[in-house]
Amino acid sequence: MERALPLGQLTDILNKHDQCGLCRLIAITVRRSWNLDNKPDINITGITCALYAEWIAALDTEGYADLHIPSSILPVRRDLCHRLRIKTSSRPKEVTAALDATQSSQILEIQLLEEDASKVGRTRELHGRRVGQTVDIGILKRWIHICENEHREKCETMWWTDPGDILPKAMRVLDVVRMAIVQAPRSCRYVALSYLWGGTGEDYRTTQANLKQRSRSGGLDISVLPVTILDTIEVVRQLDERYLWIDALCIVQDDPKDKAKQIGAMDLVYGKSVFTIFAAGGTSVRDPLPGVRPGTRNPRQEIAKIQGLHLAVPLVHPSEARVSSEWNTRGWTYQELMLSRRRVFFTSHHMHFECVKDVFGEDIVAERVNFPWASHPLMFTGAGQVMRSGVRLRSQSGMRLRNQRGMRLRDSEYMVIVEEYTRRRLTFESDILNAITAFINVMTKAYRWASGEPSGAFRFGMPIGDLELALVWQPAANAFRERRVLADRNGRPFPSWSWAAWRGAVQYGSAYVAFVGENPGSPPDIRESLVEQWYIVDDDGKLARQEVWRSGRTGDAAHWTIYVAPKGDIDIRQLTSKNALLRPGTLVFRTSSAHFNVAKADDSIADADANYAIYSILSDIPQPSTWVGRVLLPSSTHSPTLCEFVVLSRTSGSAGWFDDGRFDEHKVLERVGYDGCMFYVMAVQNMQDEERMERLGVGVIFDRAWIKSTAEQKIVFLG
Repeated sequence: MERALPLGQLTDILNKHDQCGLCRLIAITVRRSWNLDNKPDINITGITCALYAEWIAALDTEGYADLHIPSSILPVRRDLCHRLRIKTSSRPKEVTAALDATQSSQILEIQLLEEDASKVGRTRELHGRRVGQTVDIGILKRWIHICENEHREKCETMWWTDPGDILPKAMRVLDVVRMAIVQAPRSCRYVALSYLWGGTGEDYRTTQANLKQRSRSGGLDISVLPVTILDTIEVVRQLDERYLWIDALCIVQDDPKDKAKQIGAMDLVYGKSVFTIFAAGGTSVRDPLPGVRPGTRNPRQEIAKIQGLHLAVPLVHPSEARVSSEWNTRGWTYQELMLSRRRVFFTSHHMHFECVKDVFGEDIVAERVNFPWASHPLMFTGAGQVMRSGVRLRSQSGMRLRNQRGMRLRDSEYMVIVEEYTRRRLTFESDILNAITAFINVMTKAYRWASGEPSGAFRFGMPIGDLELALVWQPAANAFRERRVLADRNGRPFPSWSWAAWRGAVQYGSAYVAFVGENPGSPPDIRESLVEQWYIVDDDGKLARQEVWRSGRTGDAAHWTIYVAPKGDIDIRQLTSKNALLRPGTLVFRTSSAHFNVAKADDSIADADANYAIYSILSDIPQPSTWVGRVLLPSSTHSPTLCEFVVLSRTSGSAGWFDDGRFDEHKVLERVGYDGCMFYVMAVQNMQDEERMERLGVGVIFDRAWIKSTAEQKIVFLG
């Protein structure tokens, strides 16, 4: 079928779903994808449907089979897609928004089952597969075998690991044959588990009191183990594997030293596991792995026989099954996902397998398919894209947040990681950095930051080498205006300049939509460093200078307003009378400070209940209440009207970021552009009962407005 076959009005098809097999499949597909049963008010009047088979690219291997030519250079022929697509004349906006939010497929499809492929002259590949009430362990074995034996080095090692990396000697694993917690054998082949704890104080966890007993053969009492762990043990046994790593069993939960050592090695624990099982089908460790035992899942595979052919509605894509799970909302599971080289997901919908090279699902025959990746029916439905991109960057001098010209990299791993990770929840707020320690280790080791020492490369989750760019994070509009109830390893609160100190989601690039209006483009870049030296007070109360990568002027900067950054070392001897300011974690730097009036921006579209809002920065020069910049600040009934700002760096701007028409230089800006015409500034306020300051928010201000203000040099102590 090369041309679309008209099917008529969508409303008519929905009304006839119980009279026609094809109408039933189409109705189920649309209702499920568009979530119509839960959204009865969506207007679908006037939407028409058509059915078609789309042309796709396929590799032409005829005559090349014995030449061992790489698939990347084989000729490409056209072949029909093995799925029927439902085309609608339009889609309600609220449906599109919901699909985007859940990473659901926006394509409506029906697939022919493999059993009937020969009837239409096709092989089984890319056709549908029946899914039972229990998982087929044989299929899972085949997926793992294909990856290990055909993908080989592409999936055998992770890009951040070195050949000499070994697991810590103190690492323990569960021997599922002896049912004992044992020290991991040399070159141990093991499986890891990612799951939801769902509570505290459970008796199944390993403690100093029961470790000795559990180290004996048969010493692990299975009667105390929750069903997630029991089902995982059964899967591991059926796969003929012997060793299993589960944090609650393999880490001594009441031994702080053991926990710290194991948490510090999470990158190796997950990176070196032969694969990780993800229990993404429940809400706690008390829920079963779906499909391991009868009655634990219902795949709801809809099949109809039409003109002698069995057609089925595809199950939800792996990405949708993952995103819609409770597992996907938890903080610890993020690094477990991103650092595992092979992943086996048990969701309430189906089981699927992901590796660096491929994605396999239960309801489609897609193993060893000789098709380009762009034609793969599950393309882009897996996870792990962020860390995979590190392969391309490893040859560079380091994973900077900007390039050699000082301009921000659009897809910095660090920024993406922070944005995605902070959207998740933690049972214990104090775990905010523990649950991302593996990422910090990975980035430090792979890019040789601070000689590969994480404590020198990162402080409070912030990359010191790119500190001035890392500082411009923004809270999401609906983030809490509250500090986290947490502390560093010495019991001190995290400093306000780190995103880790605050509750809620953090943004980098996407936060600047409010600054630039409808056409945000890329977020501002740092064009010039305006802080000469950065210091952090160490654990001993001493001022330690930090090696921060600084940007210099680049390109044609003749139109930049001259700003001389305050210079000079900060002498600790001059601060002896201000010992209260030298508390560990305090960020100390010399800059200039000025006060400006602020008011909520009239043109900012924000939720009235949002905790943060865009404020206009106002100046009386050159005219009263001149709009000179914008800043994201906490929003409340007691909104600030006057703020102290300190300069961080120079960035680019755009028309509409300030009232440029009130300044004499606006014609110059229109002629040469807004490159480098803004300063990054931080709004600060005094901490309660302290001389130190804390961060309120970060914004941008027109450089001429700052120069014309009554700014003064200042040493900032940012706690």
